[in-house]
Amino acid sequence: MKRFIIILTVFLISSISLAQATDYSNDQEFLALREEMHHAFNDGDSARFFPAIKKLENYLQKNGDLHGYYTQRCNEIVFLMNQQRILEAYIMAREMSKELRERDLDKEMYMAVNMLGHINRYCGNKEAAKKNWYEVLDLMDKQGYYSSKPPIYMNIVNVALDDSPEEADSLLEVAKSIARKYSPDRVFDIETRQSLSYYYRGDMKKFVEGYKSYKKGVAEGLSSVHGRSMEVLYLAYMGHTDEACTLATKELGDEGLDVIPLIYANAGRWQEAYEALKRETEANDSIDNVVLTRSMMGIREEIMLHEAYRENNRMRMIGLGIGILLLVMLIFALAYIVNSRRKHLRELEQAYQRAMESEKLKSAFIQNISHEIRTPLNIISGFSQVIADPELTDSVEERRHMSEIMQKNARQITQLMDEIIGLSLIESTEKMKRGDRPEINHLLRSMQKEYQNLAAPNVLVKLETALDENFTMTTNENMLRRIITSLLENAVKYTEKGTITMRASHQDNRFILEVEDTGCGIPKEEAENIFGRFVKLNSFKEGIGLGLPLCRKLAEQLDGSVELDTNYTEGARFIVMLPIL
Repeated sequence: MKRFIIILTVFLISSISLAQATDYSNDQEFLALREEMHHAFNDGDSARFFPAIKKLENYLQKNGDLHGYYTQRCNEIVFLMNQQRILEAYIMAREMSKELRERDLDKEMYMAVNMLGHINRYCGNKEAAKKNWYEVLDLMDKQGYYSSKPPIYMNIVNVALDDSPEEADSLLEVAKSIARKYSPDRVFDIETRQSLSYYYRGDMKKFVEGYKSYKKGVAEGLSSVHGRSMEVLYLAYMGHTDEACTLATKELGDEGLDVIPLIYANAGRWQEAYEALKRETEANDSIDNVVLTRSMMGIREEIMLHEAYRENNRMRMIGLGIGILLLVMLIFALAYIVNSRRKHLRELEQAYQRAMESEKLKSAFIQNISHEIRTPLNIISGFSQVIADPELTDSVEERRHMSEIMQKNARQITQLMDEIIGLSLIESTEKMKRGDRPEINHLLRSMQKEYQNLAAPNVLVKLETALDENFTMTTNENMLRRIITSLLENAVKYTEKGTITMRASHQDNRFILEVEDTGCGIPKEEAENIFGRFVKLNSFKEGIGLGLPLCRKLAEQLDGSVELDTNYTEGARFIVMLPIL
């Protein structure tokens, strides 16, 4: 589905932009170059595409058509995305943006920002994509590209529809209003897209009204790129589920993979809905969504158990029937079959819903992990190139500063991997062994010293201990160290000035550790939510929201607990309690 949307949207905009710049309708050389490029693009042939588009770009530059030239640069980025070469596409988009700024080509800047929006959407970062496209709309307003604005609004609608139908409706109305004024030929297409959204949200009355308007428009000679989808969904609405799915497979291509599970689900055919969703997931999966694949394995095993359960029930019915009179056997068999089928349908529906939740978890994971890894990697890559080139800087202090930044970002990636691996180990193993007897004060002092070096310049890391100097306890030292590390990492991240204090004591055979800071604090209503996976109260801070969940899981492995002290209001205070063995 990603590939289909990108090709459809970007080529539509590109062709419009090119038409705005120069008319090449009678230029045979241009038409030949463009045709060669289009064939290579559609075939996905890298060996033919890049030489062909370079020829076209050189031709446009030679003729002084910078608008057309940068349009083809966008098509290069789209081709890379369709080849799943996302990093290369991202780098090319950033280079294009930098080049446009340096050359003061403000009229073409919207192209680079639009490409960044598509890349962010491909990576699952919906908010960043929407931000990019709203920026595109502002740039188009400044430059007077009003007729090209409706497709950008449609991009935002495709992102916002699942999370905020009201926002999507509002955007569609705005797009329709602009199209009526500047590009009336788009109005019918936008109205058709709006009718599709009613079906997805279950408003069948408005969907049917929209379908009638669509058919009336077709009779008047109008057309829409969403017409085939309208026909498919209307068949589904009329109860022709199998015909609708067949038509979706034949006419909608990759888009049909998204539509078919919904059609089956609306028809209450949960087994087929689940199988269609599984096919869609397998078709969309690539190297960056291994998490979803592993999640689906558990669901598939559960379905296999359900099938085995049904088979076992069938055999039991046959065995029971031998000793029962025919009439009694028939009555009980019918009752059993009906109840079993209802239960099975409920279980299938639950499995389908769990699969949908797995899809959302995968998207959240990919969105966070792609950003949190890509940013420090880009920093390390950039600074390593600077340090490696002696002509760029000859200052030892500058190199030392760059080295520190690289080490910080490398440590950030290492910490991220530790959280992911640690949480995975906790989920997949039994209680870990507790055969260590660390000296607690010595352990805490070493961590105080380590995190004093990592804290902000205006932050003091303190240790207050009521424990005897030789106090020890039987535990798993590595797990205990991870618990403290997670809490200190959290404190250092959110404390810009003041203090971070560790307090150690024991009471009633329990070891108590408090980690307190003077940072931004945590609202009381979020006291439990922060221990959920991928929860980040401040999306601009580094990390993917696994530190505190890992901390609590580790404490539970040691038969202890971790809680937020909601009575403390000068920052955040976490309390760890572990049994003393």
